[in-house]
Amino acid sequence: MPIYEFYCKNCNTIFNFFSKKVNTKKHPSCPRCKGELKRQVSLFSTIERSGKEASTGDIPIDERKLEKAMSSLAAEAENMSGEDPRQAADFMRKFSDMTGVKLGDGMQEALKRMEAGEDPEKIEAEMGDLLESEEPFLTSGTKAKTRGKIPIRDETLYEL
Repeated sequence: MPIYEFYCKNCNTIFNFFSKKVNTKKHPSCPRCKGELKRQVSLFSTIERSGKEASTGDIPIDERKLEKAMSSLAAEAENMSGEDPRQAADFMRKFSDMTGVKLGDGMQEALKRMEAGEDPEKIEAEMGDLLESEEPFLTSGTKAKTRGKIPIRDETLYEL
């Protein structure tokens, strides 16, 4: 069950779309502005012969853990309501726990507010600058850093 990344130039945001099957032709509209999305080549990790993770980018996810997490969370993602911020926050926490990926301070604060039932759009409006200026995912021993003009990553997993 693949996850596809799409970039919206208007929003300068990368969105993740979950598909129940391989789908190389479908291009959804932007969840925010309804504009055109461009499919991105996703960064990924591989396992070297030594058993150590060899990263092809800055994504701190072990491929085996990611596959196991997605299999485990697939049914839950399918039944999530797009209207309940508590479900999205719970999903992100479970994903983080299962993959070992740590969330940055800004992302932690945003998830706490979503768990309290706050509107994600309000959270983004109030915390947007903070969330844009830090890495949302951290590996052990790394600190949040400024991203400058790098696209924002919407952490919601949308259905393709």
